[in-house]
Amino acid sequence: MNNDNAPQATVNEAVPSYPFDAPAALDPPPEWDALRDGCPVARVRMASGDEALLLTRYADVRGLLADPRFTHSLDKPDAARIASSERGGVFNSTPTYERPDEAEAAGEPAGGMSLRSGAGHARWRRLMSRSFTAKRVQALRPRIEGLAHQLVDDMVAAGAPADLTAHLGLPLPVFVICELLGVPAEHRDRFPYWSDTMLNLTRYEQAEIDAAAREFQGFMSAHVRAKRADPGDDLISELAAVVDSRDGRMTEAELVGTAQGLLVAGHETTANMIGKMVAMLLAERSRWERVRADRSLVASTVEEALRFDANPGFGIPRYVSEQVRVGDETIGAGSTVITNLAAANRDERAFADAETMVLDRVPNPHLAFGAGPHSCLGQSLARVELQTVLTVLLDRLPDLRLAVGAGELRRRRGLVVGGLEELPVRW
Repeated sequence: MNNDNAPQATVNEAVPSYPFDAPAALDPPPEWDALRDGCPVARVRMASGDEALLLTRYADVRGLLADPRFTHSLDKPDAARIASSERGGVFNSTPTYERPDEAEAAGEPAGGMSLRSGAGHARWRRLMSRSFTAKRVQALRPRIEGLAHQLVDDMVAAGAPADLTAHLGLPLPVFVICELLGVPAEHRDRFPYWSDTMLNLTRYEQAEIDAAAREFQGFMSAHVRAKRADPGDDLISELAAVVDSRDGRMTEAELVGTAQGLLVAGHETTANMIGKMVAMLLAERSRWERVRADRSLVASTVEEALRFDANPGFGIPRYVSEQVRVGDETIGAGSTVITNLAAANRDERAFADAETMVLDRVPNPHLAFGAGPHSCLGQSLARVELQTVLTVLLDRLPDLRLAVGAGELRRRRGLVVGGLEELPVRW
């Protein structure tokens, strides 16, 4: 076992497997309440068999995410492996330079890029923030709206009942992120599979993951080179100019890794959240009817759906670089700690009526996008997509309803990111 710093169990003490099972797709696991109240720093066992520590209270999770001693460096030899695959999954993998001279020129170790934490991450974040601006995201809003209408048209033409996840939830964010990065439309269908393999917990074997990773990196390397040779009005072209500038401080290998990360993070979480948000509102009809009658609630409804999400997936793991106190517990250096953002978002210590979906909850300081220096860079894009989709559905399909009982909805399994396998609806 990799994590020797986790507290040791007694002979009769069972270490629960993580992630936990839930009674239904839209319901939280009962372990969240129990752990928040009685064991806020709990030992759990990963799909890999390794053990880690799990945090479930809001204050602990928020504090950890902002603490520089809790690093993103899960490629350390003593870090717990997250996934069942040989190399432990996307959190444990180390991005590598294509050539050692690129690493040396950047002042980085040849084994990989130091973009996960410290000065390397801060440098990368500054460069990205200059390009991934609110202005750029807002400029996409009309295009997102047009795509949403087009996809709803296609779904309606296909007839009810229909799978809203397949017709709208999955394709829309892929289309948007491909446009943002300048990826030609004919390649869109390849990204969901590549993304899923990168976010594997138990669904794929190592050989399949490795093959998909080679294909993905090869495609993105070629795309970056094409954008350097013939720039367009897209984010990759803009970042490629940084690579070519004298003081840009971003290598081509870093740019390839950034593009891959944006494509995965930029569509996977939002694609799943669209289905979950709509399902939450339709599962209790009064929620849908309320926001349908008062469109001023769209923005706060999106935020509350993000907070209330009981199926976000794995959470965010961190590696502890030195001994630290969390609440009344001491966590040893070398421990792997998982922050369960969704459990924290239902903490009554932070949110009144935390187990109720309150559509007009303001303020709503949820942790769905993380917190601190590693908070989600694309959260403004995700918000625009979710708000736009909800508005279009309310306008176009005001009588939308589930075609099955909420208890019949099925969770996606085997991936880091949570979601629904399908969302059958009628109108």
